Amino acid sequence: MNGVYFLHLALALLLAPLFTGIINRVKAKVAGRHGKPLLQLYYDLFKLLRRGEARSTSSTWVFAVAPGIGLAATLCALALLPLGGAASPLRFQGDFFLAAYLLGLGRFAMILAALDTASPFEGMGASREACFSALAEPALFLCFLTLANIAIGAAGGTADAPSLSLSSMFAGQAPAAWLSGRAELALIPVALFALLLVENCRIPADDPTTHLELTMIHEAMILDHSGPNLALILYGAALKLWLFAGLTAGILLPALPFWPGLLCHLATMFVLAALVGLVESVMARLRLVRVPRLIGGAGALAALTLILSHVR
Repeated sequence: MNGVYFLHLALALLLAPLFTGIINRVKAKVAGRHGKPLLQLYYDLFKLLRRGEARSTSSTWVFAVAPGIGLAATLCALALLPLGGAASPLRFQGDFFLAAYLLGLGRFAMILAALDTASPFEGMGASREACFSALAEPALFLCFLTLANIAIGAAGGTADAPSLSLSSMFAGQAPAAWLSGRAELALIPVALFALLLVENCRIPADDPTTHLELTMIHEAMILDHSGPNLALILYGAALKLWLFAGLTAGILLPALPFWPGLLCHLATMFVLAALVGLVESVMARLRLVRVPRLIGGAGALAALTLILSHVR
């Protein structure tokens, strides 16, 4: 089973930049444009890895090491995630806490790097990133707690080690539960998809293609990065997007054998990429003061589902 899981992990590492390419192509097709090549992010990564790096004289070692810390934290969180029904060999009781705080560690490193440049625009982006992430984190934990409650129920009502790991929480119990009459659990994928957009700075929470510093969040934080460090940031962002899409896909898919599970998982991931592209094509970016309402709505859906799951 460990070999099966590492195959899924290798596919995630290989295909994560393709996820962004699918989003961009869908947006281009909806707008009637040819758009960027499907493999554009791969080209950008290889180009950046061959270039030199320019650094501000006001920056310190924090600016240099933050992209590597962010990428490493995302990779560790991804290693805890079950992929396509294959349980993580690193799973343990309560590993969802570690996964969430690994993402927080990567975000904290990037915020420190933005502040280290002494740039007012990057400091402004770091402040917004910290504010929105502080609102999104409780909503993510509410989703995890709801899934943990389902897993505990499936394990016979005992909070044993397997039932409180990500591998058990995303083992296909949620689809079986809502198909058996617990339709409120279908709200969790909606909440996680909203968090996917917010945590990855996608429209309507943020616009990854804008160049207007006064409205940027994530892009404002990486204005001074270049060369290999920028490649690490872009690849880490693609992996984080893949991770949140994997969380959403893991709730939608029932328990399946290996090869059908692998194909269905990849197909669902690419459908989610197309859905993100459609959302960004038909929606405008929200005003910054309205982004907390979107996060609050996701949290309210997760809290309502948690309450209803306890009532049942």
